[in-house]
Amino acid sequence: MIVISDTSAITNLVAIQNLQLLKQLYSRVIIPEAVYRELAEIHSPVPGTLEVKSVPWIEVRPVTDQTVVDRFRLDARLDPGESEAIALALELNADLLLIDERRGRAEANRLGVKITGLLGVLVEAKQKQLIFAVKPLMDALIASCDFRISSALYVQILTIVDEA
Repeated sequence: MIVISDTSAITNLVAIQNLQLLKQLYSRVIIPEAVYRELAEIHSPVPGTLEVKSVPWIEVRPVTDQTVVDRFRLDARLDPGESEAIALALELNADLLLIDERRGRAEANRLGVKITGLLGVLVEAKQKQLIFAVKPLMDALIASCDFRISSALYVQILTIVDEA
């Protein structure tokens, strides 16, 4: 299974100490160089900085066609990480793209790329019995990561995982 990730799934899962869920669910996750740079080549470390440098199951891959990336940046106004993640998903014919940002999700959907976000990862982890509950993890994301989720989506997720 080819899984590409943007920055947010990695940083947020590290922040709530659950990065291993990506390995347990997908075995290997590929990130484009721009996502690596967003995590590893910054002056003050963020959640995920050490992990992308050290865990062997996160693989960094370059995007072959930079014109596609440039088009996403200009036409869809996506940041470098989102642009490269979508471009790499298309290049590798990925089975799944992990992306949370609204514009990036819309562009990936428009292009027929199968996507899920961080909450989808948590739902899948619960369904596969890798975690006991989603609610405390969503609460931790909201409290410590400034993760934004509407009240309606919060309730919908809890209903899906039978925690409502």
